[in-house]
Amino acid sequence: MTLAGATALDAHPHRWPMLLLLAAAELLGMSLWFAASAVAPELQRQWGLTASQTGWLTAAVQAGFVAGTATAAVLNLADVIPSRWYFAGSATLGAVVNAALLAAPTYAVALVSRFLTGFCLAGVYPPAMKMIATWFSSGRGLAIGTVVGALTVGKAVPYLAHALAGSRVAPVVVVVSGGALVAALLVAAGYRDGPFAFARRPFSWRLAGTVLGERRWRLATGGYLGHMWELYSFWTWITAFVVASAAARARAGGAVPSAAVLGLLAFGAIAVGGLGCVWGGWVADRIGHERLVIRAMAVSGSCAAVIGGFFASSVWVMVAVAWVWGFFVIADSAQFSTMVTRSVPPHAVGTALTLQTSLGFLLTMASIQLVPPLVALVGWRWAFAALAIGPGLGIASIRRLQAVKAEGAGERPYGTTKIPTSPP
Repeated sequence: MTLAGATALDAHPHRWPMLLLLAAAELLGMSLWFAASAVAPELQRQWGLTASQTGWLTAAVQAGFVAGTATAAVLNLADVIPSRWYFAGSATLGAVVNAALLAAPTYAVALVSRFLTGFCLAGVYPPAMKMIATWFSSGRGLAIGTVVGALTVGKAVPYLAHALAGSRVAPVVVVVSGGALVAALLVAAGYRDGPFAFARRPFSWRLAGTVLGERRWRLATGGYLGHMWELYSFWTWITAFVVASAAARARAGGAVPSAAVLGLLAFGAIAVGGLGCVWGGWVADRIGHERLVIRAMAVSGSCAAVIGGFFASSVWVMVAVAWVWGFFVIADSAQFSTMVTRSVPPHAVGTALTLQTSLGFLLTMASIQLVPPLVALVGWRWAFAALAIGPGLGIASIRRLQAVKAEGAGERPYGTTKIPTSPP
């Protein structure tokens, strides 16, 4: 391929509309994730749940997602089934099993609904990253960052719906299930692979082993695990932290906003991550994915360590720190996926992304459940500090990846287009 030909492919006129389509589909499809978490106070009162049981409304989604991604990785689903139909089918099934939450008579049935929702979302999240990578090469960091930013806002949508609809479960569940169906329709009707489509191969039991054997994939995934240790605990418990902080300040005689305003502030702490993802992708394409990841984890880890010091202080100051945390805690997420697309052979990209996310979400099940006992033991002032461990270890893994890449500086990474200096 000549330089002119490669440049033309990377400036395809349809790539921006396709990015918009996939971003919209991710926003709508991933809104299923926190459907139960957003209405957890109502479900907690309805079934008399403990704090730990309430946490399982989110952890069950994580468990389902892990099971779904592990199944997809072993069966090579993301590399065997066309991404368009894999996404559309998964989003449709996710909408159905999420809507079943409305008919759940008991907490146990609700957990099954949540588990199946997570299982279906395994076909919504990783495939979208692979799909947008087929349309972008040099700007892949920004493109994947935009998609991850959209799904970040999507995960916050249930909290927005809850704040606007009041203390009712049905409107939240119906809105997000309807959104997932729209997402399925968008992708089924409008998506096509781009000029950088990844090669497809028949099913192979050894494909996951091929991925695990790539050293750069392991180091990129090590950084991702540190990131995930922090991320979902923040998303799951930041609303509870904001509410508990406001309540403590009110008991001390301080002024606090209304419950609706608190709900919107908590929504913003998650949704602002959408801007963080776009910013992170834009910066990563300029300074390098590894450098952006290290900086973002340093800031988010610092926020995790210090935010407890603002507990029961001015709500506006505390929320400002929470919003900074929300911006940087997800700003690097897409870059781990971008690094993975360049760390394995093209025919294994789907499985590599799926396996990475499976391991990451398996870890979140532990970190989400860690927070309630920490709150009981040391209080909210210190509970979030334990999350800073993840970014610290993640930074160490990415620094090692930088060293490995420097050692093999003459090697061309996977996922890049080789452009000869003269026509062949």
